[in-house]
Amino acid sequence: MASQARTKKPTPEPREPEPVPGFWLTEATEIAETEHRAPANNPPHGVIAAVVASNTFKDAFSPDTSTEGLVVSMFTAGAFFGAGAAGPLGDRLGRRGTIVAGALFFLLGGGLQTGARDIHMMWVGRLMSGLGVGALCMIVPLYQAELAHPSIRGTVTALQQLMIGIGAFVATWVGWGCYTQLTTTSAQWRIPLAIQNIPAIILAALTFLFPESPRWLGDKGRDEEMLKTLARLHSNNDVNDAFVRAEYEQIKTAVEIEHQQEARSYMDLFRSRSSFRRLFLCCAIQASVQMTGVSAIQYYSPRIFEQIGIATQDTLKYQGISNGLAIIAQTLAMLLIDRTGRRWPLIGGNIFNSVTFIIAAVLLALFPPGESNNLSAQWGFIVVTWLYNFSFSSTCGPLSWIIVAEVFDTRTRSKGVSIATMVSFAFNTMIGQVTPEGMESVGYQFYFLFIVCNITNAIFFWLFLPETARRPLEEMNELFSSNSWIVAGKASKRYNGHDLENRLHEKEHHASVDVQAENAYAETK
Repeated sequence: MASQARTKKPTPEPREPEPVPGFWLTEATEIAETEHRAPANNPPHGVIAAVVASNTFKDAFSPDTSTEGLVVSMFTAGAFFGAGAAGPLGDRLGRRGTIVAGALFFLLGGGLQTGARDIHMMWVGRLMSGLGVGALCMIVPLYQAELAHPSIRGTVTALQQLMIGIGAFVATWVGWGCYTQLTTTSAQWRIPLAIQNIPAIILAALTFLFPESPRWLGDKGRDEEMLKTLARLHSNNDVNDAFVRAEYEQIKTAVEIEHQQEARSYMDLFRSRSSFRRLFLCCAIQASVQMTGVSAIQYYSPRIFEQIGIATQDTLKYQGISNGLAIIAQTLAMLLIDRTGRRWPLIGGNIFNSVTFIIAAVLLALFPPGESNNLSAQWGFIVVTWLYNFSFSSTCGPLSWIIVAEVFDTRTRSKGVSIATMVSFAFNTMIGQVTPEGMESVGYQFYFLFIVCNITNAIFFWLFLPETARRPLEEMNELFSSNSWIVAGKASKRYNGHDLENRLHEKEHHASVDVQAENAYAETK
């Protein structure tokens, strides 16, 4: 009877997941954190660019070059250590708890900055805000990747970069408005610093409405909660849904294997060949993103704008336009990233970046800042920086977080993403510090560094980066354990958004065939 019942059981048809709960929950997370994470990839700009440029800030703190530099570098230093701390916190407190902790640290730092009475108070506030942003940069894309269905994981994780772009856009125009309109009061710099706290409050409050990561729940042995969370994310709370049951079993099996074999400490990331390969690749991705020149061109282009005769308020305005173009690019990336994949957009983005730096170097060589007033050259340089920002925001920017968040297994994900994020902020700080000196010493020739780095980045990714799009997270172990490190010219098995349903469909089909064969054999007896 049991066999007959099983043969009559309808097999689930492959389908796209119902995205309403999971997709929009994750988008709500990003909307909540929009503005206060803007400085994460753009530390010298966003809010702080208008702040340090304002006359009332200079009157209040009388900053010299090194003092002003510390206002920026204290933030990135805090972000470095915040990303490191978020690794173990993500495993102990859970993904939600770490997000809340990061938001609270940012709020504390934002309050100190807004109410700063001396430069030391400003430095401490920047450090505390950096701690919060570092933790959030590490934990949020990881949380997104663990919530999302494979078919929309890239889209969901790309929301991070889109919302960073919106945050930078809002921050730039708020800063511009305060810079131009509030010229005689400390509100000129206090208001931009205060406004950035509002999204942090919303984020800390709304996070309690979101589900905990099902992978983290499974790792902690809370299987019933994991099943209910998967049902909430993918099937409107139907725990008997075919996809939900298949993913539940796959996560449970993967976690059991990881508990026996995979990394349990940071050192094990370096001992396991598969784990080290992923760690090396993710650290290389984060370092390469900074070596594309994003921090350099965003940090130094406003100074070049000023040198070629553009007023500070116009510089901030052009930066705002650039951030608006970045939003368009990030939106395109979010919509297309799961169709185009990860590998080739990252390669193509680096190649295009190198072209923009070649053009910028030629313009600066032919029309040196401070010596030439060629209006066409000025606009040429401005447009090139816009094109670079569009290219970066549609490829390298979002992909650097998407790939890092999806390649590790459950046991190593928090640790691996933590280390990769620390590498990002370390290189961010380095480039921010050496760019002014480099440009002052060798001028436009400093851009040759980024031309070379973008080209070598493209070659590196062509050689070593496998395609990870639309693969279930639990399949990453197989991808990085069984394939050669060099992937150029080698085909690998493709997965799609229906993978779990297809495997379940195939499993039940084989079971049905076996039962029919048994019945036919019994009838011949």
